[in-house]
Amino acid sequence: MAVRYEGERHHWGLLTTLALGVVLVVLAMVVGAFGVLHPVATVDGVAEGELLRGGELHDRVVTFTPRSPSAVREMEVLVDGQPVSARQGEGSVSVLLRGLTHGEHEVTARLPGLLFGAAVTRKFTVDERAPVLAVDRPSRPDEHGRVTLRGTAKEADKLLVHGSRVALPADGSFSVTLDRPPGTVEVTAADQAGHLTVERVRTSTHPGMRAVHLTAHAWTAPGLREPVLDLLRAKRIDTVQLDIKDESGLVGYATEVATAKRIGAVRGGYDARAALRQLHELGARVVGRLVAFRDPVLGAAAWRAGHHEQLVQRADGGPWTGGYGLYAFTNPAHPEVRRYNIELAAEAAGLGFDDILFDYVRRPDGPLRGMRFPGATGDPTGHVTSFVAEAASAIRAKGGTIGVSVFGIAARHPEQVAQDIPALARHVDYVAPMVYPSHWGRGEYGVGHPEAEPYEIVKRSIADFRSVMEGSAASVIPWLQDFSLKVKYGPGEVRAQIRGAKDAGAGSFLLWNAGCRYQAEGLG
Repeated sequence: MAVRYEGERHHWGLLTTLALGVVLVVLAMVVGAFGVLHPVATVDGVAEGELLRGGELHDRVVTFTPRSPSAVREMEVLVDGQPVSARQGEGSVSVLLRGLTHGEHEVTARLPGLLFGAAVTRKFTVDERAPVLAVDRPSRPDEHGRVTLRGTAKEADKLLVHGSRVALPADGSFSVTLDRPPGTVEVTAADQAGHLTVERVRTSTHPGMRAVHLTAHAWTAPGLREPVLDLLRAKRIDTVQLDIKDESGLVGYATEVATAKRIGAVRGGYDARAALRQLHELGARVVGRLVAFRDPVLGAAAWRAGHHEQLVQRADGGPWTGGYGLYAFTNPAHPEVRRYNIELAAEAAGLGFDDILFDYVRRPDGPLRGMRFPGATGDPTGHVTSFVAEAASAIRAKGGTIGVSVFGIAARHPEQVAQDIPALARHVDYVAPMVYPSHWGRGEYGVGHPEAEPYEIVKRSIADFRSVMEGSAASVIPWLQDFSLKVKYGPGEVRAQIRGAKDAGAGSFLLWNAGCRYQAEGLG
């Protein structure tokens, strides 16, 4: 009986222990449930699951208000499981969130108590990084003018390409095909916190050209205009370059730009709408040449009005001439000079000029130490580039494309005329280097007599431009010569230049003759 009694007593002891465990578990569950239904404290300053930008943490205070004001002295605050210093107020405890890294975090207020105590927690995410956007070099346009953009947008929730939403898979990769996009496409990656990463991507949309130069006067003269139209009809060329504003500072048609009217830059000329209509009906592309900073009309008007800062000046403050004439060169750093040229360019693009080709978009040639550019910050090169970027936006907004005529030497010596070719190429559809064989010195690019060797000098100089523009979507479309200086230039020399450019990778060209007379046989 004694053995049995001890066994029963042991048995009942086990039952008692188990029962006590069950009671404790149930009690813990009740306490836990009570904590859920009646939280230990209310929380202000951060919501469950909230997304915080990194910059918002500098003024983000989280406050815990316990149900019992006396509990304030006992309350402990933890951030990511680690105790932190908290400020005790009247009936509440507060903590300033600071120094948190990108990612998920939590803040907890804990009270000691029966069994496990009681706590309230808020989980949140800190987002202090913008999405990482990488766009590959665009594809070349296909036969329908479509361009494909590929890339990745890491840590992004939304992607816009040229204003349209693009689906993003989990790995952030994307590929989108655009139908005849503008010269610059904006790609924007955004995350939930509102961070943006924007990249402006150059797309090569210029179709190329076989063009000849015409002045405003030449267009109004049938003896000069009609032979060019015959070249179009015979398919020897496909583009006409028609002057908008030339080296004299005169605008070639009746512009509505107020500055041009005020300074007397409009004196007759051609009917722009009629000329564009006639050329477009013949299937031609029309390039509007706009001489930018060589502008004696604007320069003289500004000087007379006391706005001397609108001109490039000598060291003594007088107007710089440099053999170009008095008041010839305006200041590329001056806002009014820039605005005037951009207004003319935008107007021309709106009228229907397919391209706007800037010329004299540079400083005067010659020693920089003898020139002053009022208001310029540093070398004028940056002001030339920023002008082109600003003009490109205005032109493209009107549906046009943009090119810049540059010195042949600028590929190797950009400082001589403030033409940074790689920088300019980021903003334009094409760069038009003036690689006239007659303008090179002996020995340039290893060519003994450049004027007598048109194929070699054009091929080598164009190859150099293509090299410094590597990675750019802009095309190289050179200016070639159909005129004679020391060496007689006939159809053979013209063909040699065209062949040299093509063999260097430039299948397009603009042909220059100041008298606007061209040798059809040289054009194939």
